Amino acid sequence: MKKYIDQGKNDTRSGFGAGLAELGRTNPNVVALCADLVGSLKMEKFIEENPERFFQIGIAEANMMGIAAGLTIGGKIPFTGTFANFSTGRVYDQIRQSIAYSDKNVKICASHAGVTLGEDGATHQILEDLGLMKMLPGMTVINTCDYNQTKAATIAIAEHHGPVYLRFGRPKVANFTPVDQKFEIGKAVVLNEGSDVTIVATGHLVWEALIAAENLEKQGISAEVINIHTIKPLDGEAVLKSVKKTGCIVTAEEHNYLGGLGESISGFLATTHPTPQEFVATKDTFGESGTPEQLMDKYGLNNKAIVNAVVNVLKRK
Repeated sequence: MKKYIDQGKNDTRSGFGAGLAELGRTNPNVVALCADLVGSLKMEKFIEENPERFFQIGIAEANMMGIAAGLTIGGKIPFTGTFANFSTGRVYDQIRQSIAYSDKNVKICASHAGVTLGEDGATHQILEDLGLMKMLPGMTVINTCDYNQTKAATIAIAEHHGPVYLRFGRPKVANFTPVDQKFEIGKAVVLNEGSDVTIVATGHLVWEALIAAENLEKQGISAEVINIHTIKPLDGEAVLKSVKKTGCIVTAEEHNYLGGLGESISGFLATTHPTPQEFVATKDTFGESGTPEQLMDKYGLNNKAIVNAVVNVLKRK
């Protein structure tokens, strides 16, 4: 099994901040908007270097989405920034009508997603956002796994024409993907080749999937690990190629099992290659206050849960 090295823990939101700052230096059409959370979204460097291209909207997220849509008409590429809950649930009507339906080139950038938001509790820990966004026609949905990938994705989406939802997080997590990676929207990354089971993960669960694969290898189980950073469009070809080899699949995500990556994959496989599947995800529940580690453990979103899911799915092959 290929070994991945933690290059030093960092938060994925800082990857977004670094990518946005680089875009500020290289793409004069990029503008940024924020709903009173500049520090939380790590947008300070972009603002420092491009004060005339930043708009502080305040706690008026719906207004921010409408303004962003309008800015695209003049050729600007707006990046909006706020928490994932406020980026989706609070403003769904504005995103649907003004951005998705109108096919506006807005990049909706969302931090503090999932239960790893931690102590702020269930009101802020959205676990439905991927589902909300992937159901919108024309919306590209991306969920990155570490600092390096988030920075690369932030830069890449500026070159993609059309609405994008980019999801990242608050806690410091392992940073293990290449610094100089080329981020390809809609293209899954095979991190480890295996023959017994396919593990497909996204976001914070990718590193946990790699740890799980190492532990499974000690038990004589060969796990193929795939990082699906783009929920939509889904790289069905990569999934299909893998499950035809392994015969079963586990999907892992920091999201409700309803509407997330796992559901997209099960729907795809049902019509192409029916395959036994286990889901590592929250089970139709809200979160609660606690540390990210406590919550990931309680809701079964870690490498132990992935190993258990693999054991269960192997019985169904």
